[in-house]
Formats: sequence, C-alpha cells, structure tokens
Amino acid sequence: MAPSTPTATADATGPGPAPTRHPARWVRWAVLGVLLATVGQLAVGAFSDLPQFAGKGFGARLAAYPVLMLLVPLVAVGRRARRNHRHLPAGPLPWTATLLVALPFLVDVTGNTLDLYDAVTWWDDANHLVNWALLSGGAGLLLRDGGVRPRWALALCTAGVGALLAVGWELGEWATFIRFGEVDGGLAAAYGDTLGDLALGCLGAVVAGVVVARRPDAAARGSS
Repeated sequence: MAPSTPTATADATGPGPAPTRHPARWVRWAVLGVLLATVGQLAVGAFSDLPQFAGKGFGARLAAYPVLMLLVPLVAVGRRARRNHRHLPAGPLPWTATLLVALPFLVDVTGNTLDLYDAVTWWDDANHLVNWALLSGGAGLLLRDGGVRPRWALALCTAGVGALLAVGWELGEWATFIRFGEVDGGLAAAYGDTLGDLALGCLGAVVAGVVVARRPDAAARGSS
C-alpha cells in the first residue's frame, strides 16, 4: 500500500497552494478556548464599571475582536465552498494560523483585565513585539500554504504583511484615542508612542518572517 500523502490543493489550471497536513486536534480546541476566554473578558469590560476598562472602547472591541479572530477560518470556509462547487480538492482549515492570529487579541484583553498596561511599564512594548510576531506568523503560514516561494520571498512577504497590519492598528488607535478622543500627554506623547509601537511591531513581523521561512513546510514533512 502506498504511503499516505498530504492533502493537495493544486488543480488542473496551474500550480496551487502547497500541500497541507491536518493540524493536531488540540489546535482546534485551543482556538475555541482562546475565543471564549477573550469574549468573556470583553463582555466583562463592556458591561462592568471596573476602572481598568474605563475609556478603552470595550463595547467596540466586543463587536470587532471576535470577527477579527475568526476571519481566517471564515475566509477559508468560503474558499473551500467555492472549490467544492467546482469539484476541486480542498485542504484542511488553517487552524494553526487561526490560533496564531487569535492569540494577540487574548493577550491584549487579558492585559487590560489585569491592569498590566498601567501597572507594568514595559507591558505595552512587549505586546507590540510579541503580538505582532504571533499575528505575522499566522499570516506567514497562510502565505506559505498559499504557495509563496522561495523562502526569502516568504520571509519578506510575511514581514511586509505584518508591517502593514502594524500601521493599520496605529491608525485605528489614532482615530480612537486622538482624533475622536483624548490621550494623556498630548500629541507629542502620542507621536513618540506611535513610532515606538511601529518599530516594535515591524521587528516582531521580521522575526516571524524569518521563523516561518526557516520552518520546514508541510510538503517537506509529509515526504520525509
């Protein structure tokens, strides 16, 4: 009997995404746990009067964060439906990438719940570095499974996507806390904080790009 092979997603019209192996079952349960823990804390922040949540837009976060956390599998489900309609093979849902994308939201919300942003001076900086490494790592896995090659291009694209997401996040913070709100220290403090956050976010994205590019892909593991 021939050995089993990874799920292939190429079709007759040309080269498709790289073969992808099914993730471990615990990854799907981890995604569910992260989602429930995040939503639970968001609900507490949105509907309570606890001081650590005051003025931090937890009502808006409760509406936006779950959607952003599940954006990857939602898009993947839609893509699988289109491929099934065309009678083309479809790989497993990208649960590992979903977990990496969802984790930063849990870390951010938990930091607010425990009041770490105010109590620990380096917490915000660590968040921008580590969370953007996680988020960019998830994006990198999607790019890799989508067939981005060679490795240097995968690393560059992963870092680029992470940098763009960092810029988008800072624009959202500007709109929320500066354009339509108030920030402690005025615009000068906000400017310095934004530059530091962007630098740390981009550094995290670069680290993720290098790690994803150096990590053996599913095709190589499946053929070993």
